Amino acid sequence: MKKVMLAMAMTALLLAGCGDNADSGKVQSPLASSPATQFATNLGLSARVGQKIFFDKTLSGSGKMSCASCHDPQSAYGSPNNLSVQLGGTDMATAGTRAVPALRYTQVTPAYADLLDNPDGISVPGPGGGFTWDGRANTLADQARIPLLAPNEMANIDAEAVVTKLRQAPYAAMFEQAFGKDALANTDAAFANAMQALQAFQLEDPAFHPYTSKFDLYAGNKIGGNFTPAETRGLKVFSDPATGNCASCHYQGAGLNGSSGLFTDFSYEAISVPRNPAIAANQDPAYFDMGLCGPTRTDHSPSPIGSPNKFCGMFKAPGLRNVATRNTFFHNGVMHSLEQVIRFYNTRDTMPELWYPTVGGTAKPTPDAGFPMYGLITTQYTGGTVQKYNDLPAAYRGNIDTQLPLDGRTAGSPNPMTEAQIADLICFLKTLTDGYDPAAQNPASGACGK
Repeated sequence: MKKVMLAMAMTALLLAGCGDNADSGKVQSPLASSPATQFATNLGLSARVGQKIFFDKTLSGSGKMSCASCHDPQSAYGSPNNLSVQLGGTDMATAGTRAVPALRYTQVTPAYADLLDNPDGISVPGPGGGFTWDGRANTLADQARIPLLAPNEMANIDAEAVVTKLRQAPYAAMFEQAFGKDALANTDAAFANAMQALQAFQLEDPAFHPYTSKFDLYAGNKIGGNFTPAETRGLKVFSDPATGNCASCHYQGAGLNGSSGLFTDFSYEAISVPRNPAIAANQDPAYFDMGLCGPTRTDHSPSPIGSPNKFCGMFKAPGLRNVATRNTFFHNGVMHSLEQVIRFYNTRDTMPELWYPTVGGTAKPTPDAGFPMYGLITTQYTGGTVQKYNDLPAAYRGNIDTQLPLDGRTAGSPNPMTEAQIADLICFLKTLTDGYDPAAQNPASGACGK
């Protein structure tokens, strides 16, 4: 999904401002919106039921995991730690296969479609929308049922197991008040209503879409939203198709009720991030997580295995709000810092040996002085072959996106971004963090103020 004219569209939107939001001028910590306190009285009854369910550990097979265990409110409803995948199951020791996506700013995600209209108004339709890394859930309610029943997550045997626990929950009367006197009598109806309650909680509680970042002040022309020179330069790198080109997938656009955008176009791309050996499933060399074409999603599965399939290797482009606070990145959680992610985009093609394993070479006892140490591979080799794209079978590598900065340029070529541009881009992305306080978070004295 190419965005030839996207930089012009981004510039026009930002110059015009992205509209006002009722809360955009408020200073609020990303943690201040504790679902247990601040917004409880503002929620509808079904949303309050959903709030109870979201934090209820007894609804898991282990009795130790709730929705909030993985989607931590103190981590912008994302992963609470730097594990690539979380541990769950009845023993709380069963590893997942994908990183935990954040739940903030998902409220206007469209249902999945193979040909979804792109919100930038320029790109041709393509795979887009849906929840989870492969879009197999079309609503927040659909998404909520997945972890409750997954053996490696909350590990309930079936919906009946969940509803049995709901019948015993201290908020059972509230559930019946919200959904009817006999709302817990029928298992299927009760389970469906529980999922609707979780969806209502995420849609109604402002903690899931606070719009309190510096970018929101900037886009709304609010006091305290003036960008520093570094942040301004970083926005240019973000938008420029010839350097960072981040906006080609993380389109800013207009968001809910005219508020600032979500920094995603809901599209799917194949960029072949390195295989993550920390995921237990990856110990099987025949196992590949290929996103839209399986193994979790089955409607785009290749048949026979290895035959051409344009969906293989594609994963959803996540929104970038609060990206600077995240501990894990990409669908397999193989990277653990924002800087490392940006450097991967910048050097995947020019220095693939920093990201993918080398076979048949000789390891140098001590790397050369100029050998970068920011990659996944910190051993320098003489000779050998770099196993580039090692987590995508060769039959599907034609699906890999060739937009800058991952344009497939020859190893040893100049990088798309300079060191200064990388630093500036990080400064801009930090403006997407919620809870910005202009009085307390002035970056003028640091690197981002220059």
